[in-house]
Amino acid sequence: MDILVAFITTAMTAMFVENAIFARALGTSVAFYASRKTDNMIGLGLGILYVTTVSCFITYWIDCLMYENEWYWIVMPLIYTVVISIVYTGTLLLIWRFLPKLFKSIKKYVHLSVFNAAVLGALFLNEVYHGSLIEYLGFGVGLSAGFMIAVFFLHIANERLNSELVPAAFRGMPIMMVFIGILSLAFYALTGYNTSA
Repeated sequence: MDILVAFITTAMTAMFVENAIFARALGTSVAFYASRKTDNMIGLGLGILYVTTVSCFITYWIDCLMYENEWYWIVMPLIYTVVISIVYTGTLLLIWRFLPKLFKSIKKYVHLSVFNAAVLGALFLNEVYHGSLIEYLGFGVGLSAGFMIAVFFLHIANERLNSELVPAAFRGMPIMMVFIGILSLAFYALTGYNTSA
C-alpha cells in the first residue's frame, strides 16, 4: 500500500505542481504542435509517456550507482541523452522489425515525443529529488500526464484564441504564450507558496 501511495503522490506532484508546460516550460513547442489535432495530442502524449517511463526506470539505476561521484554532474546530461537515444533506437528497431503496420502509423510522432525538453526535464528533475524507483516511475508517469493535460487545455483554447475577435497581431503564438502565462499562474497557486517572509 505504501508503494501505491508513493507512486500516486509523486505522480500527482509531477502532474500539477511540476507540470512540464505550466511550471517548467518544458516542451512548449511540441505542445503547440500537439494541440492542433486530437490525433497529435494522443499520439505524442502516449509517446512521451512511454519514453519518459522507460528512461526514468533506466536512469534510476544509473543515478544510484553514480550519485556519489563528483564528476557525475558533469557527464549527467550526456548520460541522459544517451539513455533516451538508446530507448528511442531500440524501440524503433523492434517496432519496425516486428510490427511494420504500427511503425508506419507512429513514425510521425516518434521523433517529437522522444527528443523534446519534457522527457529530458523529467530525468533531470528526478535526479534532483532523488527518490526511490517507484517515485522515479511515478514522476515520469505524472510528468507525461501533466503534459497531456496541458496540451488538452491548449487544444481547447486554440480555436477560441485564434478567432476574429483576437487582433491579428496577437493570433497564433503570442496569444498562446499569454494563455500559458495565465494558466502558469493558476498552477503556481496550487503549490501553496506564501509571499510573506
